[in-house]
Amino acid sequence: MNLIKAVRLLIKPNFMKNDLKQADSLFSRKIISWYEIGGRSDLPWRKNITAYRVWISEIMLQQTQVKTVIPFYKKFIKRYPSLKSLSEATEEDVLALWTGLGFYRRAKNIFKTKEILKNDFKNRFPKSFKDIVSLPGIGNSTAGAIMSIAYRIPQPILDANVKRTLSRFESIQNDSSSSADKILWQFSSKHTPQNKIFEYTQGIMDLGATVCTPSSPSCDICPLSKLCKSAFRVSKEKITRKKINPTRKINFVLAINKKSLLLFKKQEETFWESLWTPYELETGDKLPWNDSYKNKEEINLIHKLSHLNLDINITILYFDKKFHFKSNKEHKWIEITDIDKYGLPKPIKSIITNL
Repeated sequence: MNLIKAVRLLIKPNFMKNDLKQADSLFSRKIISWYEIGGRSDLPWRKNITAYRVWISEIMLQQTQVKTVIPFYKKFIKRYPSLKSLSEATEEDVLALWTGLGFYRRAKNIFKTKEILKNDFKNRFPKSFKDIVSLPGIGNSTAGAIMSIAYRIPQPILDANVKRTLSRFESIQNDSSSSADKILWQFSSKHTPQNKIFEYTQGIMDLGATVCTPSSPSCDICPLSKLCKSAFRVSKEKITRKKINPTRKINFVLAINKKSLLLFKKQEETFWESLWTPYELETGDKLPWNDSYKNKEEINLIHKLSHLNLDINITILYFDKKFHFKSNKEHKWIEITDIDKYGLPKPIKSIITNL
C-alpha cells in the first residue's frame, strides 16, 4: 500500500465526522438565516416579549392555527397585559375570554397556573425549566419554547411543525408513537444551537407552518432542501384517507324571560367543561321546572369539534317571568347583556346574540 493511499484511509473517518458536524450546524444556521429574512416577525406575541406573553401564546397555539389565535391573543393581552393583572382573574373571567377558541381545558390550566404563580412564585414567572414544566398544561416542548424565546436559554422543542420538519429532514418515522417521539426528541436536541436560540426556535416553527406543510411542502423555497433526505418527494404524496368523526346528538332547552336566560354550568370532564349552556335534556329525562311557557321556537345546527360532530337541537321556551326550582346542577338566570362575562360554547353564544 503506498503512502498516499494509507494517509487517505487514515484521514477519511475524521473527514466524515467533521462533515457531519458541519451539516448539523448548517441545519440551524440555515433556519436562523431564513427566519431573519422571511420569518413571521409581525405576529403579536413576538412583540414586547415576556415569559408571561410567550406562555399565553404557546398555550393558545396548542392544537390551534395561528390565524385563529391572533384575535383571541390580542383580546386576552389587552384585558390582562401582565401576570400581575391576571392574578386576580376568576376562572369564569378566563373562560369568558376563551369562548370560541375551543379546547377549554387550556383556559382552566391557565387559571390553575396563575394561581400557583401567585401563591408560590410571588406573581413572577419561573426561570428554570424544572419549575416551568411542572405547571399545569405545560409539557417539555412548551417549556422549551418559553425558555428559548423568553429567556434565550437553549432548549429543544417538539411541536407538530417541528416534528414534521425534523422527520422529513432525517427521513424517519413520525407516527406519534412514544418510540418515534423519543427519536425525534434526540434529533431536536442534536440540532438545537447554542447561539441565536430565539431566532432558531421561532424559525423552525415558522418553517414547518409555512414551508414544510403537511400535504404540500414548498421544497423549492425551503432553505433545507439541499440537505433534506425527503426533499421534493413528500410533495408527490397524496392524502388517501380522511378521518370521519362520529356525530353526537344533543338536545338543549333554553328558558328565556324577557332579557334573561336560564343557563347551567357543565361539570362533566368532557368538551365544554365548566362552560354555561342551556339545560341538556337526556333521553327520557324531564325538565326540572314547570313548562308553562307562552311561546316556543326550535333551532337545529351542526357544530364540528376536532374529534366530534355535534348535532345540536335547541328548544327555546319563552316565559313571562323568572321561576325558581331545585336542581343538583349549578344554574342561574343571566342577563343577555352580561353573557360576555361568562364562558359559553361558541354555537350557544352565537344563537343567544342573534335572538
